[in-house]
Amino acid sequence: MPFRFVHTADLHLDSPLSSLALKNPDLSELVRGATRAALAAIVDLCLAERVDALLIAGDLYDGAQTSMNTALYLAAELRRLEAGNVRVFIIRGNHDSASTIKRELSLPDNVYLFSGKVRPMLAGALGNGRPVYVHGVGFDNPHAPESLLPGFHPPMADAINIGMLHTSLAGAPGHDAYAPCTLGELIAHGFDYWALGHVHQRQVHSEKPLIVMPGMPQGRDINEAGAKSVTLVSIGEDGALAHEARVIGTAAFERIAVDLSAVESWSGALQAIGRALDAGRRLHEAGQIIARLVLTGATPLAARLRRDPELILAEAANLAASRAGLWIEAIDVTCVPPATASINAADPVDELGRLLREDVLTAPGFRREVEVLFEEFLGQLPRELRERFVRDEEAAAVLTAMLAQEGAEDVLAALSGTRAGEPA
Repeated sequence: MPFRFVHTADLHLDSPLSSLALKNPDLSELVRGATRAALAAIVDLCLAERVDALLIAGDLYDGAQTSMNTALYLAAELRRLEAGNVRVFIIRGNHDSASTIKRELSLPDNVYLFSGKVRPMLAGALGNGRPVYVHGVGFDNPHAPESLLPGFHPPMADAINIGMLHTSLAGAPGHDAYAPCTLGELIAHGFDYWALGHVHQRQVHSEKPLIVMPGMPQGRDINEAGAKSVTLVSIGEDGALAHEARVIGTAAFERIAVDLSAVESWSGALQAIGRALDAGRRLHEAGQIIARLVLTGATPLAARLRRDPELILAEAANLAASRAGLWIEAIDVTCVPPATASINAADPVDELGRLLREDVLTAPGFRREVEVLFEEFLGQLPRELRERFVRDEEAAAVLTAMLAQEGAEDVLAALSGTRAGEPA
């Protein structure tokens, strides 16, 4: 008889909204409750699959704003697992350390919360009697600059050994360095499975031993786009491990591109958006999709789309409302006028556009001025938010160039007004 468990991490229960969805009360409520719905879905999965254990590898909470109401909701879900004879093993992550209620909540008897001292816990056994141990450490500090791996016990002899660790490994874009260690060090430790947490993107780092970063089970904004999942693991009596990702998140953020190249009428643009929404809806047959539309391409409508962002957003939201489970979070307009559009030298806006595109935006001095302004802006942001914008110098250069280009097009669109012959 196999030993089976679900591995998850980074639920960030009741995380505050960082989405543009705040403007829509209904969508705001959907996003606000999504992390709770994800936890309920994880518990449902554990019970339906009759697993032996649930492993939560850190960042169950989302920091200091966690309320007792959040804790009570968690306790109720954990009691459902207790009734189903599912054991729960939890380690703390960097966000959990700031929670004010982590020491006040009494957990059900089926839950074991690892402390700062590593110890092996007997989680169960295979059908042949071979024991299964879970090793974990919860570092009660928002910063862990040193590896926690040296504190782990060696593998228990003649047993299956599972390690739980909240770590950035050797580093990950957009994530603070936390309890760093290398993949080689994890492999060399001799455990059969490493249940990791901290990085929000799922990745199987090694098959033997099996080392999994499950990603987060529910995205919270457009930068955490795509379907989210947990990992279901089965350990056979021969010690072989099988694993699969199970989609959990009830609401998926997605960027949906809409190519408006050569589209010349407003009605044509709406038809193109409708087709893109239909394609986006098929990305997730079940659940909710929260879409950010990205309008691209060279079109005579470029100026009007930039001048009327609220109108095109309302039009797109109206189209989405007729498609069940589809929401529009925001629209990014990156369209430009057709390259073949005639330039009227007597028109000051046309002449300004030519100067901006051909001379100003390409000038090294201008680019450096923009980079300095952007660096000053980033310097005013908290570190975590700053790292969400840029990963490195190359990414910063690309972003500043894009912002300058988009800003220039927005200015030109605002100055142009409605001209005779502009597409309706």
